[in-house]
Amino acid sequence: MARGSLRRGFTPDFDPDCGDTDLTTARQDVVIGRWQGLRDLLDTTGRDWPARGHRIRLLAQACAASSTVESWLAAEPGSADALVLRAATETARAFNLAIAAGRGVPIDRHRVDTAVTACLAAAQAYPEDPTPWVSLISVARLYPSGVRRQELGRWWDELHGRDPYSVEGHLQVLHYYSARWHGSHGLMYDFARDAAGVAPPGCALPVLVQYARVEEYRFALDAAGGTHSAVGLSQHWNHDGAVSDVRRTWQRWVMSRTASTIQPGELRDFNHLAHAACSAGVRDIAGMLLGMLGTRATRTPWSYTGEPERQISKWRKDLRVVV
Repeated sequence: MARGSLRRGFTPDFDPDCGDTDLTTARQDVVIGRWQGLRDLLDTTGRDWPARGHRIRLLAQACAASSTVESWLAAEPGSADALVLRAATETARAFNLAIAAGRGVPIDRHRVDTAVTACLAAAQAYPEDPTPWVSLISVARLYPSGVRRQELGRWWDELHGRDPYSVEGHLQVLHYYSARWHGSHGLMYDFARDAAGVAPPGCALPVLVQYARVEEYRFALDAAGGTHSAVGLSQHWNHDGAVSDVRRTWQRWVMSRTASTIQPGELRDFNHLAHAACSAGVRDIAGMLLGMLGTRATRTPWSYTGEPERQISKWRKDLRVVV
């Protein structure tokens, strides 16, 4: 049976919604300018903060190029959910403009200020929700010199008080502290390891160390002019520290999990650990993770080291993982 499964080949499913079919339906509504589907989705999501954060982040990406969220606010100006989504959408728009302009090009300060104002309005409208604070910390990266340490600390305290184990919230701080933005490799790794150290068993925060390794690689790759074979990069993924980090994250987060417990909002985290395990040559953990994921996959972080489908298929074949 295993040989037959291997012979049939393998095609990863890069579903942008990570298997969240209700989110897919709502994102299709954005295309036709129908805001009611967004309202219904966020209403049914309630205070499941991880699911809510995942859905708002992807809805915001869809809304960034449309006026759907503005139509919702025009119809229901007091809607807290609409204000939270508008904040995330303004954040996505600010990042889209920055990406389109390219590195080294001055960022539109007015656009960043608009996103910050929207985030603060959303936080006031929905005081219990950590999502506006995630958006706020995210958009803070776009200020040329960042924000004052006291201000970032205050925003972090607000987020942490609402959702102390938010992976997305911690991830935004990690990006802020990275050398590509307003920090250094050391500061970024210290933050990731500190967060992992206080995480309870089964919490995903230990995977922040794998995110940090990806960030360091991207910085080094930029410095090397995009040459993956540059001196120093060949050992980036598989030195003793990287191997130990993979095993530690597996033991503290995943070891007692089953495939059926992987939520859509966790799929990117699982792919980061699977990518790290494969790249570090930790074959036992890599095989188990790829088996748990099945056909589910995210393009990042695989896209930073090559063509995602080719890499995943190669590793599954090498490790004899069956669908």
